[in-house]
Amino acid sequence: MSRLSTPETIEAAPAAARSLLEAVKAKLGLVPNFYRLVANSAAGLEGLLGLTEGLAKGALDARTRERIAVAVAEFNGCGYCLSAHAYIGKNLLKLDDAEIAANRDGRSSDRRADAALRFALEIVRKRGHVSDADLSAVRAAGFGDAEIIEIILHVGLNTLTNYVNEIADTTINFPALELRRVA
Repeated sequence: MSRLSTPETIEAAPAAARSLLEAVKAKLGLVPNFYRLVANSAAGLEGLLGLTEGLAKGALDARTRERIAVAVAEFNGCGYCLSAHAYIGKNLLKLDDAEIAANRDGRSSDRRADAALRFALEIVRKRGHVSDADLSAVRAAGFGDAEIIEIILHVGLNTLTNYVNEIADTTINFPALELRRVA
């Protein structure tokens, strides 16, 4: 059970958050527990959705974004986010089980995505203090400055959601995966 209140329905959420939750429902077909939890703060939900939607318009493809989310969730020990993003990766973006398993280890069978994941985990491990060699490696895989900024922001966004879910102990409403390791 969640340690913070999670409105059971859109109608039970604060009035200022209801239209935002309706938009989530229209986009996803349901409102995951995470979004209902964050709806306790309409400003928080608006900010979260704004960053998420803005980054979705960026240069990184959806599969790379989900791979980063899986890797960061595993590293940060967030079962909710790991389960949610693995589900999205498999069922919506058609990543296979072997790829998701590799992503959980911060790797990918796709050379370019592999470089993005390695860089993303270096950001998390080093708390942003990456080396020139780390930047050179991601650049060598063909990532420009705009894409590097987006990788950094996706790490930040996913770390933010990991922290919210771990602090709240959000009830997982996706097929639950067991964490392999907790950093």
